[in-house]
Amino acid sequence: MLGESIDDIPMTESRAFLNGVIKILPLCFAVLPWGLLAGSMAIQAGLTTLQAIGMSALVFAGAAQLMTLGLVMAGTPAITIIISVFLITTQHYLYALYLREDISKQPLKDRLILGFLLTDELFAVSIKKQQHYIHYLLGAGLCFYICWVLFSACGVFLAAAVPNLDQYHLDFSIVATFIAIVVPFIKNLNTLVGVLVSVILTVVFLSLGLKSAAIMAGVIGMFAATCLQNFRERTA
Repeated sequence: MLGESIDDIPMTESRAFLNGVIKILPLCFAVLPWGLLAGSMAIQAGLTTLQAIGMSALVFAGAAQLMTLGLVMAGTPAITIIISVFLITTQHYLYALYLREDISKQPLKDRLILGFLLTDELFAVSIKKQQHYIHYLLGAGLCFYICWVLFSACGVFLAAAVPNLDQYHLDFSIVATFIAIVVPFIKNLNTLVGVLVSVILTVVFLSLGLKSAAIMAGVIGMFAATCLQNFRERTA
């Protein structure tokens, strides 16, 4: 009807899927430099074109890919790479626990697909639940996956055309993307303190040469936020 707002249109599975695509598009474009960097680093690490594209298509974990490629180029033992990848992706277990109540009711096929598509970016747009939530998540996750593989493939082909692509500071997109993800969640003093503690300790730990700086800083930041919340509740 004329004058009917878009919010009054009944939510369907296809519309929920499209909503997911629209919501995650800004984050897709934000990781364009990141994907280019991952693709070019894969070629520099000695992978063939198919292997490099296949790594992005099968692993689908930007931070883990970049770290793995860096460790491979440094001649790091396989067991060290495996442990490092496990540690750097532990936050996905927390994401899965948050989504479990909704996802566990779905068929195994959908659960496996969403488990594969679960990334920091998908979790960022998953907070606001809606009708046909699973289709919303599938739309967002598949859109981000396709963009990531395409961007990585572009990086693979650019590696031959643009020498030393890794020296163009494309890794700044990693920082920018996580800032875009984290900032909307800072809604109270507890969260702000947790983020600040994590950022400061990450810088300190990196300056000390600690390999798991971000993980340790994140855990301490969460602990600090929890302690502050408990203290404020006791003194309220």
